[in-house]
Amino acid sequence: MISWWEFLGLICLLYLVTNILFALAYLAGGDGIANAQSGNFKDAFFFSIQTMATIGYGSMYPTTPYTHLLVTFEALFGLLGFANATALMFARFSKPSARVLFSRVAVICPYNGIPTLMFRIANQRNNWIVEAQLRVTIVLPEEVTSEGHSLRRLCDLKLVRSQTPILTISWMAMHEIDETSPLYGVTEENLAEWNPEIIALMTGLDETVSQTIHARHLYGASDIIWNMRFVDVLYTGKDGDRHIDYNHFHDVKPLLTKE
Repeated sequence: MISWWEFLGLICLLYLVTNILFALAYLAGGDGIANAQSGNFKDAFFFSIQTMATIGYGSMYPTTPYTHLLVTFEALFGLLGFANATALMFARFSKPSARVLFSRVAVICPYNGIPTLMFRIANQRNNWIVEAQLRVTIVLPEEVTSEGHSLRRLCDLKLVRSQTPILTISWMAMHEIDETSPLYGVTEENLAEWNPEIIALMTGLDETVSQTIHARHLYGASDIIWNMRFVDVLYTGKDGDRHIDYNHFHDVKPLLTKE
């Protein structure tokens, strides 16, 4: 989705180009605008703006059938154009955009003695994401059934915590690699050979507009780092509130490194 500045710039560009084209069409019809200088592009351009915006005519007005027909078409085009622009702007206002940040890498390291796949998520807005839910799926290599079907396997990864009532700052997603995990017994070399994809999907309710938001991220085998842990990014400010340091959000360090 384009930014607000890009959206407004696009609307202005279309408005300018459309009026230029209509001005050229008025000039092609000869002297069909009263009190306009013959062949003057500036007069034709501002007459087009008056017509499209339905401002009403002052000193300049159409005088020939060709110009009247063109004015009719431009007035209709202007009504439809402004209606569509208004609808698009309203849609942008009414549709919440998630600013959910996923760590660029995931790590596999021991946590309480259990190998654990971890990545983290942060809410970059100042509002709350209510009833946030996270689902993680891994796409494993193809398997061939006894009937000869060849399909890639999709397995859900059970998370230590798959939902949180409020996502304000950050969330560490954790999957314990135990006997029930599709990654049980896998090594770094095995994972590179499998070349899996880990799909993380997050949904939640934007408290500001009370609408559902979605965010997603993909991790490949090269995005998974072994025997490392994430750098701590949460700290307490002078105001007593907890803050997050986004400068080190994606950073990892060896397990035995002390702060």
